Formats: sequence, structure tokens, C-alpha cells
Amino acid sequence: MKILHVDLGDRSYPIYIDHGLLQNEDLLQRHIPSGQVMIVSNTTVAPLYLQPVVDALEEKQVATVILPDGEQYKTLESTSTIFDALLERRFSRNATLIALGGGVIGDIGGFAAACYQRGIAFVQIPTTLLAQVDSSVGGKTGVNHALGKNMIGAFYQPRCVIADTGVLETLDDRQFSAGIAEVIKYGLIRDKAFFLWLENNLEALLARDKEAMAYAIERSCINKAEVVAADEQESGLRATLNLGHTFGHAIETGAGYGCYLHGEAVAIGTCQAADLSRRLGWLDDADVARIVALFRKAGLPVTPPQDLSTQRFLELMAVDKKNIDGKIRLILLESIGSATLPVSVEKQPLEETLNQYGRN
Repeated sequence: MKILHVDLGDRSYPIYIDHGLLQNEDLLQRHIPSGQVMIVSNTTVAPLYLQPVVDALEEKQVATVILPDGEQYKTLESTSTIFDALLERRFSRNATLIALGGGVIGDIGGFAAACYQRGIAFVQIPTTLLAQVDSSVGGKTGVNHALGKNMIGAFYQPRCVIADTGVLETLDDRQFSAGIAEVIKYGLIRDKAFFLWLENNLEALLARDKEAMAYAIERSCINKAEVVAADEQESGLRATLNLGHTFGHAIETGAGYGCYLHGEAVAIGTCQAADLSRRLGWLDDADVARIVALFRKAGLPVTPPQDLSTQRFLELMAVDKKNIDGKIRLILLESIGSATLPVSVEKQPLEETLNQYGRN
């Protein structure tokens, strides 16, 4: 078992990575501080993996909330469903909430834990590749709004992250590819050697080779943990983790939540960010071609929806947490392996990217 640590002083916590961790009862019990446990999952994950978690907690007072599956359900309404269940069962502030699912469940569950009685313990058990390499680590929780993605939320750290790589065996190919988008991101923003490894080993990763998966998850989590430890609340360095996300969130919101998986939208957005970086003189044509080729090889889309106009893109990108004083600020690439902090971009090159990229 690999054990990594997110170093946040008295709020530090471990990330466990191994095959078969859901059957490790001692591991789960170790991080449950009280007798009351609320497990939040969804209609896809619960039939597969809820029972082993319940069985591991047989001496606890366990309740469950099963939400519909999909980004379109990442809402305040879903969060209220969790609050209802906690209150109906009279759960105290010593209770623990377990988020068992992908990024949507982790974000909703974490947000509910942050809010209920001003904060209860929670544990992340991510069941998708994207959640294991990215969203379960770092304490970003929240829900979407019709006008913008992830605009309502809180920074709230889990007690631990339990990443059972065995659950990825039941993940469908589309979801698996979506997770690879976030894996590629780490190579682009700060780990060029990892980007090179991905270029040489993507076939093994797509084939779900156990060693390749374990390495990609571990390397991604190491990168995420280092960034979060240096900048927990995104005042600087942590913003680089949003490479491609401003474009991507605009795509998700504009197309309608659930039309694109988060990783798919991020893949497109990262290609757009690379194109804009080229227009600003930081990347060359060969760099952009390598980036686009790797996303394509991972089975991910690389062009935005044709019906999302440049004006609509700009309107949606204006609703972003990195923006200041009404100016769109983006994470771009100075080179493969090095990202910028948020930068304001002149309107012309941004519109050129939005007008031309994917619309030739």
C-alpha cells in the first residue's frame, strides 16, 4: 500500500492507494471518530461498493443517502437531501460523513460535511480515476449553479482519502478517459518527466495495467498534495491546477451540466489554453501538437462544441473564481511542464483562440 500525506499542520491527512482497500476494515475504522456514520453515494456506485463499506462499519450507527448519478445533480437541492437525512436521524456534530463515489459525490458530500453543524468529519472514498487523482485531494467542495460551475462551496479537508484502485475495473471507458485528462494536467503544469512518461506509457494506462495505474495515481496525488500543502486556499500556486478549467467550465455550463464529463471539458479547455499560449509566444506549434495528440490518444475530445459562440464563451468565462475586477484571468503554459499563475489576457488573442480553435 502506498501512503502519501497532505501536509497541512494539524489538518494533515493520509492518502492510501492500493488494490482492495474497501475490504480493509481496520483502515476505515481507524478514521471514523464516532459511532454515527452517514455514507453518501449514487445510484451507479452504491450497488457495486456500498455493502463492503457498510459491512466494515457494522458496529456503527450507519445511514445512507443515495443520490442520482450525474453532474446535473451537483446542486444545493442534493445537498439539502443530505442535510434532511442527517437531521432526521439526529446525527450530532461528532458524526462522520463518507463520500463514496466520483468527483460529484465527493464535492457534494464534502460541502455537506463542511456545513452541517458548522463542520463534521468526512472521509473520501473516490471511485473514479478523476476523483482518485484530483478531486478527492485538497479539500475543494461545492456545488454548481445555473450561472456557473463550482461557484458555491468551501475549502474543507477530509480525514483521509482511500483510493482503492480495484474499483477502477468496473469504470466505463468514457469515465476512465475523463480521469486521464487530469492526469495529463499534472505533467503539463509542473512535471515534464511525468508528461514524457505518459507519452510513452499511455497505452498501458488505457489498458488498465495495474502497475501503470498505480504509478499514474501516485504521481498525480504527489503533485496535488505538494501544491495543496503550499497553497491550500488558492491564493497563488494552487490556481495552476485549473489549467484548462476556465474554458472547460464554460463548456460544461454552456452545453448543460452532464453533456460533457468534467475531464472531457478540461481536455478541450487545455487544448484551447495551449493554443492561446502559442499565440502569446510561449509554446510553439510542435508543443501544441504534442499536447493535442496526447489528449486524442486518450480518447478525449479536443475541440469545443460548434454551437457555443465566442460571445457566449466570453460571457461564461467571466463567471470564474480567478477573475478580478471583471477581467478574465487564465492559467496558461510557459512550456510543457511549467504553468503560469493567473494572467489577464488581451481580448484579441483570446478571441482568436475562441474563433479559430476547433472551428477551422
